[in-house]
Amino acid sequence: MVSTGLIAIDATILATAVPSVVKDLGGFSSFPWLFSVYLLAQAVSVPIYAKLADTVGRKPMILFGIGLFLAGSVLCGFAWSMPALIAFRALQGLGAGAVQPMSITIAGDIYTVAERARAQGYLASVWGMSSVVGPTLGGLFSQLHIWRWIFFVNVPLCLLAGFLILRNFHEVVEKRRHRIDYAGSVLLTFGMTLIILGVLEGGQAWAWDSTASHLIFGVGAALLVAFVFAERRAAEPVLPLWVLRRRLLLTTSLISLGVGAAIIGLTSYVPTYLEGSIGSPPLVAGLALAALTLGWPLSATFSGRLFYMRWGFKPTVLIGMGVALLGVGTLATFAQHPSVGMVAGCCFVTGLGMGLVASPSLIAAQASVSWTERGVVTGNNLFARSIGSAVGVAIFGAVANGIITREGGPTNPHAITSGSAAVFLSVLIAVGLTLIAALLMPRVRADTPVDAGSQPAA
Repeated sequence: MVSTGLIAIDATILATAVPSVVKDLGGFSSFPWLFSVYLLAQAVSVPIYAKLADTVGRKPMILFGIGLFLAGSVLCGFAWSMPALIAFRALQGLGAGAVQPMSITIAGDIYTVAERARAQGYLASVWGMSSVVGPTLGGLFSQLHIWRWIFFVNVPLCLLAGFLILRNFHEVVEKRRHRIDYAGSVLLTFGMTLIILGVLEGGQAWAWDSTASHLIFGVGAALLVAFVFAERRAAEPVLPLWVLRRRLLLTTSLISLGVGAAIIGLTSYVPTYLEGSIGSPPLVAGLALAALTLGWPLSATFSGRLFYMRWGFKPTVLIGMGVALLGVGTLATFAQHPSVGMVAGCCFVTGLGMGLVASPSLIAAQASVSWTERGVVTGNNLFARSIGSAVGVAIFGAVANGIITREGGPTNPHAITSGSAAVFLSVLIAVGLTLIAALLMPRVRADTPVDAGSQPAA
């Protein structure tokens, strides 16, 4: 829970301070990179950590991730420019790529499907607490003009998390030799980097129909195609293609992709929307955003006992998607009339829906495989969420930057309102596409998955 808290707080603490960071370091059009580069580094490293976790164990991986996250946090706190801060955020993301999936995988190892609902509720409660602590601290540090403490606050938390994992978690791992898929890792990293670079900088650094744009997207797509072929030949692929051939795993990954895009769209732009359109203080904007991650753990905590243990995973996910559509649809509809109360209410409803989508779909995927595959399956699901977030924030950033630049720049309240409204409409489209994936999810009850081959751990 403490390890999860590192990632949970980081997910919300920076968004409320973006205006202060930009004021100090400059580069408003570059601020989406603060999220995108972090999420990209997290996404491309998750499958590598997941594969290693199934061979050398979960404990070494999570400790390594905590160490990287600690180093990245310290460097971010001392960043002297926006490019430096972006680079150090990438290091943070590499650490988060180990911490988040390992904490969830460890819970999957220790608990049965029935027990896992309660355990996931505990983990979800961390997001609930962080949803209040993160935006509040971010807003407070911003108003006090000490935004660098957003990163320094991670230092004691990282040390505590590492100590607790080192002392309390013990696992039995069958040691075996493994071959790291270097080719696949490199192709995936550079391919996704070029795609996100093209989306974020298109229309800004170069025209969409320019030679540079065509070249970047073309090379990025070619590298991703090469990645697929490399995975087919790799002895131990970083992203096994069998994950994509199983309907349950494929649909839950697509759901996770959509969840990642939707959540990053709201967490990245809700504070900027309220601060830039009606002049809300960072602390107030942060609390409005906190409603999103208050609703999420609340519904996730009861999702097992009240929903999927009774009716199955698919009906639970569909109910959650309906609630999320209601929240995002209302926000997109009334975005031209900014109100803190309206935004907070929509975020809370959206969070309630996502709590019935994210955790149940992940547990369904975990429960369908044995211990030796659970790390890869969990990693693939979170990889999809990170890719959704990374690509999502790039697309939303391109949409918002284009409108804000055309209508008067980031100091114009009307421009901020229009740009944010377009982002919220884009989030609504992402949620609608995610609903299609949920409809294609096979109907599986919680008492029928395999969930075999448990590995003893304590």
